[in-house]
Amino acid sequence: MGFLALVPVEQCRQRRDRRMYATLLLSERLAETRPLATRIRLRSMVLAALLVVLAFPCPSFASHTADEKPPMRQTNNLPTLTTAHAAHSLTSEQAARAYPVHLRAVVTYFDPESGSGFSAIFVHDSTGSIFLKPRFGLVSQLSVGTVVDVRGVTAPGKFSPIIVEPKLQIIGQSHLPANPPKVSFSRLVTGAEDSQWVEVEGVVHSVVDSGHSVILRLAMMDGTVNAKIQKEEGVNYAGLVDAKVRIHANVGSTFNRNYQIIDVHLSVPGMSAVEVLEPAPDDPLEQPVIPIDNLLRWNNVSASFRRVHLRGKVTLQWPDSSMCLQDATRGICAQMVQKTHFNVGDIVDVAGFVGIDRDTVVLRDAVSKSAHAVEQAIAEPVSAEQALMGNHDSELIQIDGQLIGYNLASSDNTLLLASGKNIFTAILPKSLAGTEPDTWKIGSKLQIKGICSVQLRSTGTGQSVAVAESFRVLMRSPADVIVLQQPPWWTPAHVLVLLALALTATLGVLAWVVVLRRRIEQQANLLRESEGQFRHMALHDALTGLATRLLLRDRLNVALESAKRRRTGLAVLMVDLDRFKEINDTHGHQAGDEVLQISADRLLRSVRKEDTVARLGGDEFVVLLPDQADSHAAAVVAAKIVEALAVPIPIDGREASVSVSVGICTSVAGDLDGDELLRNADAALYQAKASGRNCFAVFEPDFALNEAE
Repeated sequence: MGFLALVPVEQCRQRRDRRMYATLLLSERLAETRPLATRIRLRSMVLAALLVVLAFPCPSFASHTADEKPPMRQTNNLPTLTTAHAAHSLTSEQAARAYPVHLRAVVTYFDPESGSGFSAIFVHDSTGSIFLKPRFGLVSQLSVGTVVDVRGVTAPGKFSPIIVEPKLQIIGQSHLPANPPKVSFSRLVTGAEDSQWVEVEGVVHSVVDSGHSVILRLAMMDGTVNAKIQKEEGVNYAGLVDAKVRIHANVGSTFNRNYQIIDVHLSVPGMSAVEVLEPAPDDPLEQPVIPIDNLLRWNNVSASFRRVHLRGKVTLQWPDSSMCLQDATRGICAQMVQKTHFNVGDIVDVAGFVGIDRDTVVLRDAVSKSAHAVEQAIAEPVSAEQALMGNHDSELIQIDGQLIGYNLASSDNTLLLASGKNIFTAILPKSLAGTEPDTWKIGSKLQIKGICSVQLRSTGTGQSVAVAESFRVLMRSPADVIVLQQPPWWTPAHVLVLLALALTATLGVLAWVVVLRRRIEQQANLLRESEGQFRHMALHDALTGLATRLLLRDRLNVALESAKRRRTGLAVLMVDLDRFKEINDTHGHQAGDEVLQISADRLLRSVRKEDTVARLGGDEFVVLLPDQADSHAAAVVAAKIVEALAVPIPIDGREASVSVSVGICTSVAGDLDGDELLRNADAALYQAKASGRNCFAVFEPDFALNEAE
């Protein structure tokens, strides 16, 4: 994408006049040395060139983006709006009438590399703020604090009114607006402060480097919001974690495909708009130690808003930086930002932010160090009924149960066990399992050791205390499984063998026994084949053989759980065939089915074996990409899919042109649930179709910023 300089209209006209004069002068001088016929042809060529010069447009920012049509001009004369508030307070219907706007304002946010084909600009005057949306990037003279003269027209935007076709003239340099209104998270999510220059306060819980910007996860008193800040050289952004800050920023709205607000984010121009009210402690592990049982209780509610310091013995550590520890009061599990290895029984110091995960108290973004002591981790024997009471949540327990099956859809070794009337799961990561799970036969009575993880639910009766709904056991190694009793020898297969021998001895008819055993084997094979067919029919699409919505949902939940434990990324691609109805209408439904089958095969060949391709119905497909270490890998796969499915498909001696639109949504460390991923991918698909089809669009935190206003 190129850049256009800010050139005044009169200067552009002067340049065009000089080109015309130089062209005429050159033609006259050449004509003096030429014959008459040659002079006539030469003057004709010069006149044609002059017409091109006169028709050549002067560069400006009066253009619209590819994904947003310019507002329709009205024949009646509309009044010129001279303030940001007047333009931003229009209704969507009024903004679509393309009111002319002329105002003078200061730039409060400027991102020339928004990645969506235009620069992101917020401007502010004495009445309020509004978003500008030019098509091309701007020159380096434009920066935060620049005073500009803005001329443009209104448009409804994706959520609130914006200014498109802006022509900017730099007036001078000023400073950012002082004393903006202080707002709460509850006020932000109403959408009333969209685009406005506001002040917020909170504690920074995490810092994520996203390239040319940094994302601060800011925990406010009544909610958590992402703040995108333009990166500056020499700034230690990691030192902001656990600091209480005051931030001045513009408010951006995140919306769904129906343009309804579902979340908000902040656009921070730089560190000049960030004031540290309370710096982070030099060493969070030197703060006073808090007993685990005191977290989120009345006496420590205010302390839990900042990092807390815990000390206990390690009861579990998984390779994905999940660690559980236990002190004299109870246990807790933490998601670590570091991958320091500890042994079970090591005494460690851990500092992190208190959070809730599945109604259980956890630590997030935690750091740790060894306390140089070791204690034996003793598992407490409990029954399934005692585990469901919730008193042993996040603690090391020992429980007996009968193995009744395995969860084959899980990416880890997941055992299904029964204890009395209760069924629970025991999970062991495959990286820690080795070959031991093959020796655990269904029907065996096992003794399991591990961390008890209880899932709670609200009773819905107005009671304050949540009720335990289920629990699972997180194991540390194959040694946490002891086989107490092998399954009995008297299985149905053994009974059939004994029955066959008895019949042989009694009747003495060997031929009849052979026939009988053959029939039994045939019936068993039929049952196995039928069972496999039914399972395959339930989980795979009959036309394309791809996964169904049921199998996709199960694998998506497993991938999210794995990403959350391992702090890795995943991506969901929503794929839709462009103008598929025209293929059915032109070639018939049988040809349409053939196009769907070929497209499904091309999708499978465009992804890895461990990826999942599912058909949701009609011409809509979903691709699940687990374990994505690079956030750009999904875009590479999407581009490969668009290229692979753009090849025409031969049908009855003719070729059917096919193309696809792809929407991408990525998630890091399970920060989005399955429904959000699918909705965001669908919203990105909608943007890809609106951009002209046969392309892909990526949904990410700053994507909504560039499209919302």
